[in-house]
Amino acid sequence: MAEIVRADGQEFKKRNIFAVWLGLPIITLGIYTFVWYYKINDEARRYLRDESIRPGISVLALSLGWILILPPFISIYRTAERVRRMQEQAKIGTRIEPVLALLAVFFFSLWTLYIQEMLNRIWDSYLYGRPAAQPGLALPPSGPPPIPPPP
Repeated sequence: MAEIVRADGQEFKKRNIFAVWLGLPIITLGIYTFVWYYKINDEARRYLRDESIRPGISVLALSLGWILILPPFISIYRTAERVRRMQEQAKIGTRIEPVLALLAVFFFSLWTLYIQEMLNRIWDSYLYGRPAAQPGLALPPSGPPPIPPPP
């Protein structure tokens, strides 16, 4: 089930990565992937306040673009770039690599799982009020160690 996230007065959805990747596409015979793709591109348009992002054109490139071979790959790469811009704006530490999203197309369609996981990191930063950094990457405190108070 998707969790609603409020950011800058707008609502976005934190979706289950496995439902996006495998569950719902199987149930809907693949149609959900196109619905999801439209929604995440629309979220990118609203979050980035970039009216040049056209979710419908992105879906068209993904669906009918296979006839020309290249359009789906270009669309997936550009969508991953949008997610990266969203992560930069949200000050997320670990960012999506558009090339990895593109390569994941060839491995069990893992690109949907990868992109949604990276989007969820943005939404986590709003849900929990802090940037979603990778565990174990925190920097140690700088300066000398604290002096304990006298007994």
